Formats: sequence, C-alpha cells, structure tokens
Amino acid sequence: MSELTGTDRVRADAAARGLDVEIIERPAASSLEEAAELMGITPADIVKSLVVKRSDDTYVFALVPGGRKISWPKLRALLGVNKLRLPEASLALAATGYERGTITPLGSTRAWPVVADESITGRRVSMGAGEHGRSLFVDADALIVALDATVADISDAE
Repeated sequence: MSELTGTDRVRADAAARGLDVEIIERPAASSLEEAAELMGITPADIVKSLVVKRSDDTYVFALVPGGRKISWPKLRALLGVNKLRLPEASLALAATGYERGTITPLGSTRAWPVVADESITGRRVSMGAGEHGRSLFVDADALIVALDATVADISDAE
C-alpha cells in the first residue's frame, strides 16, 4: 500500500478491512471549533490521531476526541511503560507516511497498535484522511473493531 499516496492509501486500507468511510474535501480552519463548524459537527466529533513514541522507538496511535488531550499517566499505565512522547513532525511522518494534520491509522505505512479513548465510541466521527484539505467520516465503533483497537480512558479535558 505504500506506493499509493494520501487518501488512496486510506481508502484501500478501509476497503481491505471492510470499513465504510466517507472522505470529504474541506476548507482550512484555524481552530478545532472552526473546523467542526465548517463540517456541521461538534468539536468532540473530531478525533485526533496522535502518534506516540515509546522509548524503544516503536509507536502507538492514540485516538482522542476534540476538546480532550492525552492523559500521559493513564496512557503510560495502560501500555505498561515509563516514558512516552509526541515525536517531532519528521519522525511522525517516517512512522506513518502522513504529515501532521493528516494522520490516521488507516493506510499508515506501518500498522502500529491503536488505543482509542472510550469517549469516542457510539457515534460517527471525523478524522484525518491522509491529505491536507480532506477529512474522513466513519462510525467510531466500526473503526475500533476494524483496527482491533484497545478502548480505554486515556484522556483528560483540555
């Protein structure tokens, strides 16, 4: 799949997993609230795909809704590690094949484990679609199943 780019990789991976996604074009936004308004959803319906680096140079995707942030103590406890961090943009790109602002576990050049915050379940959400100016919509529960994601409380209010 790495020979495909951006949304093509996302679509191909979703199809291979039997996951129904809708990818839309959207204008640039200067804030989470503006992005939500442009798409007619709430900020909590926008899920951030955060790439988290472990000390052994492996990664994990953390799916966290808008208005919330990673709770580092909760995520470290869940993963059984002492150190985690957000990598530099160049490392995130190398780990996923996606630039920041476009990252999604779908079509990542490497299939890292996924941890989804429990608050995203039970609804349709929007997230990065592999290219700037695009977002994908997906049923969060179907996404969790398709990615074999771990669901846990890994966030705190911003």
